[in-house]
Amino acid sequence: MTAPLAGVPAAGGRATSAPLMGRDEEPTLFELSSPGRSAWSFRTTNLPEWDAAELVPAEHLRSEPAPIADASERDLVAHFTRLTHRQYSVDLGAYPLGSCTMKYNPKLCDDAASLPGLTGAHPATPAHLAQGWLELLADLADRLCRITGMHDATLQPPAGAAGELTGLLLMRAWHAEAGRQRTKVIIPDSAHGTNPASVTLGGYQTVTVPSDDRGCVDLAALRERLDEDVAGIMLTNPNTLGLFEEDIAEMATAVHEVGGLLYYDGANLNAILGVTRPGDMGFDIVHMNLHKTFAVPHGGGGPGAGPVAVSERLAPYLPGPLPERGEDGEYRWRMPERSIGRVHSWHGNALALARAYSYILANGADGLRRVAEVAVLNANWLRHRLRASYDVPFDRPNMHELVVSTTSLKKASGLRALDVAKRLLEEGFHAPTVYFPLIVDEALMIEPTETESPQTLEALAQALERIGASPEGAKEAPRTTPVGRVDEARAARRLIPTWDARPLAATDAAAEHMQAPSARY
Repeated sequence: MTAPLAGVPAAGGRATSAPLMGRDEEPTLFELSSPGRSAWSFRTTNLPEWDAAELVPAEHLRSEPAPIADASERDLVAHFTRLTHRQYSVDLGAYPLGSCTMKYNPKLCDDAASLPGLTGAHPATPAHLAQGWLELLADLADRLCRITGMHDATLQPPAGAAGELTGLLLMRAWHAEAGRQRTKVIIPDSAHGTNPASVTLGGYQTVTVPSDDRGCVDLAALRERLDEDVAGIMLTNPNTLGLFEEDIAEMATAVHEVGGLLYYDGANLNAILGVTRPGDMGFDIVHMNLHKTFAVPHGGGGPGAGPVAVSERLAPYLPGPLPERGEDGEYRWRMPERSIGRVHSWHGNALALARAYSYILANGADGLRRVAEVAVLNANWLRHRLRASYDVPFDRPNMHELVVSTTSLKKASGLRALDVAKRLLEEGFHAPTVYFPLIVDEALMIEPTETESPQTLEALAQALERIGASPEGAKEAPRTTPVGRVDEARAARRLIPTWDARPLAATDAAAEHMQAPSARY
C-alpha cells in the first residue's frame, strides 16, 4: 500500500459515484487513492520465489516501488466506466471520418473470432495440429486475391501502413533482381497521407504529381515525370477527394513502358468491392486495410491488418511463410523462393484476419458489392444535400466520400473548417477529417459509409446545415463536451501530457498542471 499523495484530497473532493456532467473533471486514480483500500483477488500459494535481478539487469530496476493508487474494486470499476462514457466510438454514433472508413462492425464477426478453436491456438502450434487455422488463412488469402484480381497474397502486415512498406520492399526486390537501380516513386497530391513516409522508409525519393481540374491525376504531368529512375507509382483509388481515377488504363501503360510498377493503395477499397478490381486495371501490388473494409476494429492502436496481394511475377518475393495446401490435402507452411522475409512476427494479426474472413463469408459476393453500392449512394446523397450550404470543389459524381469546403463561409463570417468540426461534436457526431487533402482550401472530408441509415444521414446533413447557417458560437465550440475548446497555441507550447504521481507540490509543472487543466489536452 502507498501513502496518500500530499496535498491531494481523496476522490478530488467529490463523491466518486457522482455522474460526470458537462465539464466535471474525472479524478485520477491517484486522487481516488486512500491508504488500505484494495480490490478482491485470489490468493496465490506455492508459487516459486524468484529474484528480479536474475532476470533484469540491476541498473534497470527501480530502487523504490512504483507509486500505486490504493482503490477499491467499486471505485476502480466506476472510474473506468465513467471514462468509457466520455468516449465516442463507432458503436455509439456516426463517425464520418473521411479517408479512414470508420463503419459499424457486425458483432457476428467478433463472435466468430472468439470461438475457442481459434483463440486457443498458440502461434507456434505445429502445422499438423493447426489445420483449421491454416485452412482459414489460405482461404482468406484466396478470397482477397479474387476480390482484388491478383495472383497471390501475404497476410502478415499488421496494418495498412505496414502493407504499404511491404509493397515497396517487394517493388525494390523485383527491380534489384533484374539489376535495375531505381530511385523514385511517384505519388499523386491526392494520395493517402501515409504514402510519402512509406516511400521514404522503402528507400525511395518521393516525386509528386499534381491533380487536374477534375480532381484526378494530371496525365500529362505524370508522363513528364516518368523516366528510367522511376520504380513505380503509388495510387490511392478512389482518391482522397472521393473520385475514381478516370485514366488508370493510360497510367498503367505509361508506367509499365518505363519498367515501373503500379501500386494500389487499398485504403478506399470499400468503394469498389465487387464492382471492379485493381488487378483488372493493371496494378502489380495491392494492399488492403482489413480494418477499414472488412469488419476489423479500427483505431485505438489496432490490431489492424494490411494484407498485400501481387501479380504473378511478384509472387516469388512475398513475405513468408505462406499457408499452402499440399497434394495430400494437408496444409503446411511454404516460403516463397525469393522471399523478402518476414515483415511481422508469426503470421499476422490472426484474430483480426478471422474477423475479416467471417465478414466476407457472411456477405458473399453479392453482399460485398452491395456494401460498395450503398457507400457510394450515401456519399452522393450527402454531396447533393450539402451543395447549398458548403462549397463543393469537385461537384461531380463521387465514390464513397466527398470533400466540401468552408472557403465562402470563412470569407462571409470567419467560419473555418476546424470550427465546423468542433461545433459538430455538440450535435452528437464525430468530426470529419479537416484540412485534408491539402489541395482543397478549408477542406472537410466526409465518409458516411454504408452502415449509416437514411435517418442518421438526414440528421448529419441537418446538423451541418445548421452550423453553416448559424456560425455564431462555433469559434467557442465545443461547449457541451467533457473537454472544451483548448488554446491550441498554448497547448502546443506548454503541453503536459502525463500525470505526475509525485506529491503535487514537488514540482512547478505539477502545480501549473492543477492551475491550467486544459493544458493537459
